[in-house]
Amino acid sequence: MVALGIVAAVTLLQLLIANSDMTGALGAIASMWLAVHQVPISIGGRELGVLPLLPVLLMVWATARSSARATSPTSSWLVVRWVIASALGGPLLLAAVALAVIHDASTVITELQTPSALRAFVSVLAVHAIGAAIGVWSRVGRRALAASPLPDWLGDSLRAATAGVLALLGLSGLVTAGSLVVHWATMQELYGITDSIFGQFSLTVLSVLYAPNVIVGTSAVAVGSSAHLGFATFSSFTVFGGDIPALPILAAAPTPPLGPVWVALLIVGASSGVAVGQQCARHALPLLPAMAKLLVASVVGAVAMSLLAYGGSGRLGNFGHVGVDQGALFVGVSFWFAVVGWATVVMAGGIRRRSRRPAPVGAPPVGGEPADALELFDEPENAPDAEPEAAPENEPEAAPEAAPDGEDGEDGSDTPPA
Repeated sequence: MVALGIVAAVTLLQLLIANSDMTGALGAIASMWLAVHQVPISIGGRELGVLPLLPVLLMVWATARSSARATSPTSSWLVVRWVIASALGGPLLLAAVALAVIHDASTVITELQTPSALRAFVSVLAVHAIGAAIGVWSRVGRRALAASPLPDWLGDSLRAATAGVLALLGLSGLVTAGSLVVHWATMQELYGITDSIFGQFSLTVLSVLYAPNVIVGTSAVAVGSSAHLGFATFSSFTVFGGDIPALPILAAAPTPPLGPVWVALLIVGASSGVAVGQQCARHALPLLPAMAKLLVASVVGAVAMSLLAYGGSGRLGNFGHVGVDQGALFVGVSFWFAVVGWATVVMAGGIRRRSRRPAPVGAPPVGGEPADALELFDEPENAPDAEPEAAPENEPEAAPEAAPDGEDGEDGSDTPPA
């Protein structure tokens, strides 16, 4: 409901600034709410399929936060199921209402088209399911893992995948910012398409909203994949020029001919693989479990990046399809995370030898040998001397002192001493 209120406020503010009437305002609010969940918008036969990733990421974060606050580490599984059902049921109900409102508004505004109901429900369900899963797992993940037959290192794999994805996106963000500084003149030209302050402010807001999309495209280039804006294609090895939208954030895209410095962008992919390997090496495991932990982390990280790439892709009017090569992105992320991560695990000591099974308590050592080599030189405490010293042959024995009268000898016998 908070997200719906924010969307409604922003939409009404835009209508007021544009001096537009309020006809079809409810339809615009419903369309914006579905667009936050990556549901394409069709106006006048033109489809806006590539939508900003920042709003949907904020929606996932808000759902995860509310789900985590409603769940405690000691919550019963019935309570956990109710939390997940509540996180999914409300948004699905709002999606149904939004579709009905858009369908009603399309009778007044003929250019507004009702989106696909299946796509709307699937997108809303996916966004809130991911958020609810993250929030609930942060509370009861360890307990659920301990109660399941899954291996204990699965939690380490998820943490390693998260670290790798964050490292890849963070380093790609730094590269994007550096490219904007280098192409500052191009960005100023893109701002020059409007003379009004409100127009430049709108371009700035759009650039901020689409910044995660550009960062995901940079990440794709960093792992060996490619990004494309219609006919314009960008990779670490080649660039094909073409028309691009007049959005200032897109000034970060390289221009042909491609300089050799962009090949160094592959270092970003290798660095993210190091982050994965460091997390996997925190708890050393035998060879096979260590390999399995790293492979799971690599696949999970590749799936996460592919989901981000899918959410940030789509059709953009006359420009055509905008997005990245998702197949090459999956292979590239898996390669860097697995290969560089494995080298990091080996060097960081993340592999330990399998310990031998301890001998039963009280059992003699194998082969009758002592457990410690120094015990060979230890003498038993109560063992008699090996060779007692021989008494002198011709030395007479000393006569014992006579016992007092009325007492026996030293040995307790009645025989008098000799």
